[in-house]
Amino acid sequence: MSVGDVSVGEEEEAMKNNREDERISSSSSSGSGSSEWRLNQTLRNVQGLLKGRSFPGKVLLTRKAEPLNQEVLPETSPKIDRSYSDNDLGPSGRMDGSSERDGQSSDAINTNLHKLKLSTSTSDKMPPEAQKPASGSRATDSTRITKFTKELSVTPIILEKLHELSWSGIPPYMRPNVWRLLLGYAPPNSDRREAVLKRKRVEYMDCVSQYYDIPDSERSDDEISMLRQIALDCPRTVPDVTFFQQPEVQKSLERILYTWAIRHPASGYVQGINDLVTPFLIVFLSEHLEGSIDNWLVSSLSPQTIFNVEADCYWCLSKLLDGIQDHYTFAQPGIQRLVFKLKELVRRIDEPVSRHMEEQGLEFLQFAFRWFNCLLIRELPFHLVTRLWDTYLAEGDALPDFLVYIFASFLLTWSDKLQKLDFQEMVMFLQHLPTQNWTNQELEMVLSRAYMWHAMFNNSPSHLAS
Repeated sequence: MSVGDVSVGEEEEAMKNNREDERISSSSSSGSGSSEWRLNQTLRNVQGLLKGRSFPGKVLLTRKAEPLNQEVLPETSPKIDRSYSDNDLGPSGRMDGSSERDGQSSDAINTNLHKLKLSTSTSDKMPPEAQKPASGSRATDSTRITKFTKELSVTPIILEKLHELSWSGIPPYMRPNVWRLLLGYAPPNSDRREAVLKRKRVEYMDCVSQYYDIPDSERSDDEISMLRQIALDCPRTVPDVTFFQQPEVQKSLERILYTWAIRHPASGYVQGINDLVTPFLIVFLSEHLEGSIDNWLVSSLSPQTIFNVEADCYWCLSKLLDGIQDHYTFAQPGIQRLVFKLKELVRRIDEPVSRHMEEQGLEFLQFAFRWFNCLLIRELPFHLVTRLWDTYLAEGDALPDFLVYIFASFLLTWSDKLQKLDFQEMVMFLQHLPTQNWTNQELEMVLSRAYMWHAMFNNSPSHLAS
């Protein structure tokens, strides 16, 4: 996959699309108008990004790929490099106590959704110039920053608009405040925000004192066992990012996870929840630490600052898990239900892949369980995780169902490859996916394809008919 200089004509087209986006946005006040605007916006994003290139998915591929001629600017968020851990999870990991444009308009797509011809291209290899962390322009261009600034200056903030705007990515320096708002941790009324955050941070400190800062003699056997498991899992959390190996970071993870588990006895601690804390920790620490994450030292922060960051992580984790708690209760029925939906969706979208996997005896639960349990954190370079989570949090209560479309899009990136592998090769491939050189471009294509499939299929069951 290559990147180069965009022609003047393409720049002018992009500017026109930007103005059109703003016009559509201002004229869309109803729910259906908002949905149509989001679809049109997504299609323009994909067409602008992929003009003349192959689309690694199942959407109307007709021409050979041509190189783009535009360098992508690096994102200003902390630089994070990561490879992969061999640590895998299955249902038993729970503790009991514990990418081509076809020139077709969006109108044509909307009127011919059920006639779409699906085909796939893959991108296992990338040239060196594309092998660096890069940001999609949607998250960092000046127009979007202006829009975010405008929405955040309103009192009270209109959360529906913030959710829509955040879906395509949040400017990194705005991310901490926006995440607090998207999750409902910080109130939309700015007059109350500081007081609420202060009260919740004090409440977290009280919980730590009550549940964590006590001797083992005051804990039950199950609580002691759970704390020991958490202490074992913290050093294994994102092991290839050295920042997480700092003792202070691991202690913060331990306090957050144990306190959450004690206060949520229906699930207790489940392996995988430790991964879910890490995006929050990075984002909220970015308000206090500058430069590359490789140079961050949590020990340079005051104890009060550390506790404030922990509290924000704790409450945001709680808000996130409130919507997917049955993913982590006994037998994890929420995950099993979504894995079944993923299998069915893939069968409808890409029947050859589905049939090949079935013939080889590969069950979706064997690889997709970890995806749902850790929300793809272990499958992607860590520097892409916070961008992915912008979309997760923007989905709000609809996240569980949308995860199915994201994971289908993610899996079918390698449709052609998978059909050439036998059972053992597929297992190994899916446990060690070649995403280490992915940039924001690949991630944005996965998300855009997921959005289009969701728009086509979610409320139109007949589109999924055999």
